[in-house]
Amino acid sequence: MGIFDKAVAGSLKFIPKPLVRQVARKYIAGEAVADAVEVTRKLNAAGCMVTMDRLGEDVESREEADASADGYIGLLETIDEEGLDANVSIKPTHFGLALSRDLFEANVRRVVGRARELGNFVRLDMEDSPTTDDTLAVYRKLRGDGLNNTGVVLQARLYRTLADQKGLADVSPNIRVCKGVYLEPGENAWQSYEDINRAFLALLEHALPRREYYIGIATHDDPIIEGAEKLIEAHGLTPDQYEFQMLLGVRPEVRKGLVARGHRVRVYVPFGTAWYAYCIRRLKENPKFAGYITMDLLRDPTQLFGKAPES
Repeated sequence: MGIFDKAVAGSLKFIPKPLVRQVARKYIAGEAVADAVEVTRKLNAAGCMVTMDRLGEDVESREEADASADGYIGLLETIDEEGLDANVSIKPTHFGLALSRDLFEANVRRVVGRARELGNFVRLDMEDSPTTDDTLAVYRKLRGDGLNNTGVVLQARLYRTLADQKGLADVSPNIRVCKGVYLEPGENAWQSYEDINRAFLALLEHALPRREYYIGIATHDDPIIEGAEKLIEAHGLTPDQYEFQMLLGVRPEVRKGLVARGHRVRVYVPFGTAWYAYCIRRLKENPKFAGYITMDLLRDPTQLFGKAPES
């Protein structure tokens, strides 16, 4: 990452919260479920599927973990009532993983069970590397129990990820492959842009030709998009066998191009009252993204004055 990116990330503590809120408007749907519904409806109309994420991590009590699961059950019911093309993504520590794996699993099962009743899908997000083993173990149990309306996230930057992906083949997994926002130490993760890209493409090269996998290609980077499209063409894949995934507000012109070329595209739509902690933590963990947003603002300063999320 560059000196500029580090400088931007290091200055975050001096940025007034109202300014962060205005910047976040492009990347966060809002605080309420109704805000996420409105953004999702616009994205659906533009030909995109959606994954909704109710922001929150690291709950400190069983009651908070249970309440998080209850909130997601309500969100799934809203998606059904509104007829939206959307599913949900959950953070393990939002469901109590840091307190107890059993608590996390119990809450996930409640949400996945309701999602199955509604014909919907739940993805287990991946947090930093200390949570990886427990998250994958619970995911394997869910799939093994026939709860196939579930997916998981694998992070290309971790050395272990290709082995993890191969190890899930027997449960026919639905995997979202991303770079990973958590900056991990050199002993367990690739550090350079080039190495992470190579690792990402190696995951796609392994999984895309194999029918036991369904892969969500979560990227905004041109080299990975180009590499993925070459693999899709080479293996004669049809659009129902994979999807591209992007973050709300990030490179919408690229997303529109993918849709125009006939690919299925899903947009990650975060919302909730925990938006500030989410933004600050993510920007601190990924200074490169902090620099990207700053350059985006320099190109379009109107974002500081209440510009709504683009569909």
